[in-house]
Amino acid sequence: MGRALLVIDMLNDFVDEKGSLRVPDTEAVLPRVVQEVADARARGEAVVYVCDAHQPDDPEFSRMGWPPHAVRGTWGARVVEALEPRPLDPVVEKTTYSGFHGSDLDRVLREREARTVRLVGCVTNICVLYTAADAAMRGYEVEVVRDAVAGLDPGDHAFALRQMERVLGARLVDRQAP
Repeated sequence: MGRALLVIDMLNDFVDEKGSLRVPDTEAVLPRVVQEVADARARGEAVVYVCDAHQPDDPEFSRMGWPPHAVRGTWGARVVEALEPRPLDPVVEKTTYSGFHGSDLDRVLREREARTVRLVGCVTNICVLYTAADAAMRGYEVEVVRDAVAGLDPGDHAFALRQMERVLGARLVDRQAP
């Protein structure tokens, strides 16, 4: 049974201090995400980048009151340099919270015979949670690296982890800082 690491939204707009919708906790989890990527590669597992890619007038911006972020083709929508995808790493663009909705993520995982997905990245209670939910509903085993996901709010972060574990049956694992 194959495994794939899903690196969710580790983009300049969310990680870099100049990003338009910076998630402060990404600074703390970045070294853990980098190590997860290195470990997955060492085990021969697929590393799949799941990335927001919005249009400039995306309704999400006005609906949620967030500034434009991860606009397709901009610096903010690029994966941070420390995690830059390799040429053969799949990069799946998404336009909403779940990495599966309207994307080819399911096809990418099935082509790689992945049955387990291991999630890292941000935002815990938004894109990580909804991607985990869709993965579970599609029959994937879900693992979430508890200390390699970042939230905007500690309470929402903790709630999302509980939901993923108790409702979705995700296995929460820890990765100690390198």
